[in-house]
Amino acid sequence: MVETPLSVAVIGAGMAGRAHAYGYRQAGSVYESDFPQIRLAAVADANVPLGEDTARRYGFERTYSDWRQVAEDPEIDAVSIVVGNALHLPIARGLLEAGKHILCEKPLAGTLEDAQAMVELEREYGQRTDAQGRPLITSVGYTVRRMPALNAIKAKVDSGEFGPVTNFISTYLCDYSCDERAPMSWRYKGGPGSGALGDLGSHVLDTGEQINGPVTAVRGAFMDTITKERPLPLGAVVGHQHVEVSDEVEPVENEDFLTFTCSFANGAVGTYTISRVAFGTPNSQTYHVVGPRAQAAFDITKPAEFMYDDAQASAETRGQRRVLVNPETPLFANSCAMDAPGIGYNYNDNFAIQARAFLGQVAGVETGLQPCAGFADGLHTLQVIEAIAQSAERDGAEVRVA
Repeated sequence: MVETPLSVAVIGAGMAGRAHAYGYRQAGSVYESDFPQIRLAAVADANVPLGEDTARRYGFERTYSDWRQVAEDPEIDAVSIVVGNALHLPIARGLLEAGKHILCEKPLAGTLEDAQAMVELEREYGQRTDAQGRPLITSVGYTVRRMPALNAIKAKVDSGEFGPVTNFISTYLCDYSCDERAPMSWRYKGGPGSGALGDLGSHVLDTGEQINGPVTAVRGAFMDTITKERPLPLGAVVGHQHVEVSDEVEPVENEDFLTFTCSFANGAVGTYTISRVAFGTPNSQTYHVVGPRAQAAFDITKPAEFMYDDAQASAETRGQRRVLVNPETPLFANSCAMDAPGIGYNYNDNFAIQARAFLGQVAGVETGLQPCAGFADGLHTLQVIEAIAQSAERDGAEVRVA
């Protein structure tokens, strides 16, 4: 057992912040036991009652009202940044100056320029160490890549079972913006690409690249906004919650829905549809991978299974079959209290695996897990998003991705 504990904090106590807090709480309970003790040090949020509630729920020792208090706390080693995208850059800079390791929620930043500045920070501070002499880690949280079922599909793609992947079809449909009286928040600010595409698309783009390699070009993009303005809230907005609103409105600056196609490095053609105004779908993420020898499908509302079809069965019984995740599935064994087929798997479990991978990088402990994405990976996602926005602006013209 590694004796030196890792002290962690979360900046941002909203919906995703609570998921990060849960991940840290559970990180020591998954996989092998030879891992540093994890100290749940602090939750920071300007909404102090919200921060106090998150700290109490997940066992953190204290609550701070300002992220700077986390930076100034000499006992804190590693920090999750889980606040509005426009705040990522100044907080990351302050934490790195204080010698803290960072796990930043996706997308990396609110603008391409901020993301480029964060990559410069990564280059500069990646050469430095924390108070214990450990190289500073700068990472981005793409939780979907931790899904066991998707990792099983990726393993089959990598092994050649599909032959070449010809088509990759993905949707991310949500309904949190259907109500035109839903209050204005940071999610509706920023230019084209920072709305449904940045919020939701960053997940499905990363997953598509995990399976097929980098996006090389995008084309046929179209995006639009249904609700052109939204009322200002009279109170704090947490996550997608509705609060009492005023009669004053502000314009929505980004897109509600979009569609586009793309090319991947492995030759596959991707087709994406993304929306935050898809009625009746609170959180629907789907993936369909097609090749001449096999096909697979995954629906995130059924996280403990995927559909698969190949030539193993005879023509009389061939068809898509339901595969339950099990201890033979990548990442599943010992990832939760009951890792038996049919017991289930929860999206929240991704955050525990992600926290375990991140803290393993911080401690320099071999976990067998894929390292978290770095700031440079987060910048790449935003470069793809920028290409999609440019394609839409040019009536669907092809835009190459650098």
